Amino acid sequence: MVFEHETPAQRVLFGAGRAAQNLTAEVGRLGATAVMVIAATESELAQKICAGLDIAVLFDAVAPHVPVDIAERAREVAAEHRIDLLVSIGGGSTTGLAKAVALTTGIPIVAVPTTYAGSEATNVWGVTEAARKTTGVDARVLPTTVIYDATCMLTLPGDLAVASGLNALAHGVDAMWAPRADPINRALAAESIGALARGMRAISADSTDLAGHEQSLYGAYLSAVSFASAGSGMHHKICHVLGGAYNLPHAQTHAIVLPHVLSFNAASAPESARRIAAALDSDDAVCGLESLRRDVHAPTALREIGLDEANLAEAVELIMPVIPPSNPRPVTAQALSTLLRNAWSGADAEYMRM
Repeated sequence: MVFEHETPAQRVLFGAGRAAQNLTAEVGRLGATAVMVIAATESELAQKICAGLDIAVLFDAVAPHVPVDIAERAREVAAEHRIDLLVSIGGGSTTGLAKAVALTTGIPIVAVPTTYAGSEATNVWGVTEAARKTTGVDARVLPTTVIYDATCMLTLPGDLAVASGLNALAHGVDAMWAPRADPINRALAAESIGALARGMRAISADSTDLAGHEQSLYGAYLSAVSFASAGSGMHHKICHVLGGAYNLPHAQTHAIVLPHVLSFNAASAPESARRIAAALDSDDAVCGLESLRRDVHAPTALREIGLDEANLAEAVELIMPVIPPSNPRPVTAQALSTLLRNAWSGADAEYMRM
């Protein structure tokens, strides 16, 4: 084996019911004197978690895909209050906004996730302007510390928990064949896929299953770490373009597109497909994923989350230039058009097999 692997440095505190005490201790450890909390719909939860802190400002203007104007406003607020620590409490959009502030200011982040987005474990940032999403990689945006508390997931709506969990699982699948994929990434990704599958089935059956949420959080973290190291593959390139250009909900877009990309690539990456299948306790990766999706009642069609059929041709044009050349199977405009149309209509993913 010959490969080059980098693991970003990050502190992780994991424990149900410990978010408040872990956050207070971490702020003290970091010596922060001016804390800016970023939280939107989780503001009530944020107040409970931050009860032991002296907060300089709460910023709650969070929006999907991190619009540039909101990012600039948050940066201004941070400057006005001379903030020396950002605390994000929420899902991927909340973490993403904290990253946008950190990108230009270098202020460290402590992230408290309330979904399975995984953004808290990556050095990837993204902002949207004029219906186009720009992403990049920068060490400054990787949260210094992540605080995981499964009790923060208990109020997560069931449909969002499913979509968020499949978004996390997509990180693991993409890490199998992304541009910088290596044996370490693949090992972490396989473990993450298995943990997420177990966790999602448990919380789909009982949304109060704390052990199920813990398994899902554990899997989401591992999948994000593997993705951060391996880079963004075909699946994420597709979803980032769709989300930014057509303002589609992030997690649901990933949940819908994933089986189609897996079906497209599986035969051209047999070893990765074998590991994904084993993690899903199946003889076949695509069948295993589809079985999981049925069990958790996953969303199935892009048309049901706001993508107009008239946008499909433009989407192909926007996506083709960003597909990684290293994708296991060559991607043509015709193949991508077929993939998107079937994801739009909710067709069975089996059609993409070679």
